[in-house]
Parts: sequence; structure tokens; C-alpha cells
Amino acid sequence: MKKNFLKSVVMAVVLTAAAGIFSACGDDGGFVEGREINVISREDGSGTRGAFIDVMGIYVGGVDRTTVNAEIAPGTSHVLTNIAGDRYAIGYISLGSLNDTVRAINVGGVAATEANVRNGSYPLFRTFYLAVSDGISPLAQDFLDFMVSAEGQEIVERNYIPALESPSPFTGGGHEGTIVVAGSTSVAPLMERMREAYIALNPGVSIEIQSVGSGGGINAARDGMADIGMSSRDLREGELVYLNAIAVALDGLAVIVNNDNTATNLSPDQIHDIFVGEITRWNELD
Repeated sequence: MKKNFLKSVVMAVVLTAAAGIFSACGDDGGFVEGREINVISREDGSGTRGAFIDVMGIYVGGVDRTTVNAEIAPGTSHVLTNIAGDRYAIGYISLGSLNDTVRAINVGGVAATEANVRNGSYPLFRTFYLAVSDGISPLAQDFLDFMVSAEGQEIVERNYIPALESPSPFTGGGHEGTIVVAGSTSVAPLMERMREAYIALNPGVSIEIQSVGSGGGINAARDGMADIGMSSRDLREGELVYLNAIAVALDGLAVIVNNDNTATNLSPDQIHDIFVGEITRWNELD
């Protein structure tokens, strides 16, 4: 009798603890609006972070005011994975990297779509740049010419917004050799498509793409470790002393949440307040 009583007590404790764990994790089948907001941000040097904090007014007086409680993700894929697995998380990515594992929030009532970036109604967007020195090789210059040509901008248009309105047809080609392109993880998918199309025209060319973040790519181009740097933020005044910045595409920034999250629209002020830590719970977003 005593043994059965103890067994019942232990079982009750286990079930109570399990219920608490499931409730804490949100595994009860519903979104709990009183839960804390888990902020996901990118690492220092990320072009996506640089563009986001500039657009959202989080970078003020030379200070990045992103909340110290933010979880730092070292790349776009990490942001997507973290938010897909956490219904209380929020983060930001390139609009061109958006997929169905997460959901983009409307900003100020405007959907995060390419069309809305084009017509100027969606407020979060940035420019993709190619950073090059004055002394780049003829092969690197030819690849650069391809990317800003009519053919290259047609590739841009499949997922992003072309930076040039009336580009000229590509007239180069006939090169051989190797190019190193380094930088933004957001620009890298576009660069891979450019590589494929350019190599189809120039089979003797090899193009190595290194995803090291915008800051890393800019430094690599400056130091001669890469022929072309990829940046998803504006180059700073000190960087423009050594490099030229060539716009290749425009891209929206999507603020994303888990597919189970019930939030559908946030104002720019609400997004700002979440990422600086002034709004910390989902039920504060009234």
C-alpha cells in the first residue's frame, strides 16, 4: 500500500513537471501572447544587420542599440533555422532569402514583397554593392561588367530589383583564370547565379565565392585577398578611400516570425522597440 502511494506521488510530480515543460516551450498547441519575445539578430559586421539598424533607427550617434539580450546568428540560414524552431522568436533576413519555413510580418500594413519594394510602399530595403579597387584584373573587370549588363541585371530581376534602369548588353568574354569573390551571405545567392551564367559564357573561368560577411568581404577586397567584395550595406567613408562601390541590386529586408506566431503586422516603431529591448513580450504589441 505504502509502495503504491509513493509510486502515485512520484508519477504526479513527473506529470506536473512535464506539463510545466510543455507549457514553457509552447508545445500545448497554441501561441501564448504573454511569453517573452526572443530577438534574433545578426553578428557585428553583417551587412544585413548594418542595413537593418540604419533603416530602423537602431544605430544612433555611432552606437548600435540592439538589445544585449538578442541571440546572435552568424548567417541567414541560422536566422531561418532558429525562428523556424521557436514560435516566440523574431528576426530579419534578406527578402530574397525568404522561404516557407517562416513568415514575413507586414510593416506598417504593407506586405514584404518585391512589388512593394519597387513601388516604394515597403519601408525596409537596402542596396547590394560590389566593392572593387581601382587595380582589379581584366578578368574581374569583365565579370563585373557582366553583372551590371542587361544580361546580368536580368538575373538580378528573377529574385531582386535591378540597380540599373537601362543597362547595356554584355560585349565582353573570352577570358580564362580564377576570381575570388568574398563577402555578404545575403549577396552570395545572387553571386552564385551570376557565376553560373558567366561561366557558361567563359568555360575557362573559375569563380570562388566566400561567404564571410560584408565587413569581411570589404576588408578582403581592400587587402587584395579577393578580387570583388560583396556588401549588403553602404560602404563607409573610410572604406571608400580604398574601394569603389558599385550597386548591383536592391533588396527588401523581411522581418520574420515563426509560422505559429499570431502576429501579422507591426509598425516601424514597434519593430524598433522590440530590437532595442523596450518591448519584451508579445502581448505588449497592442
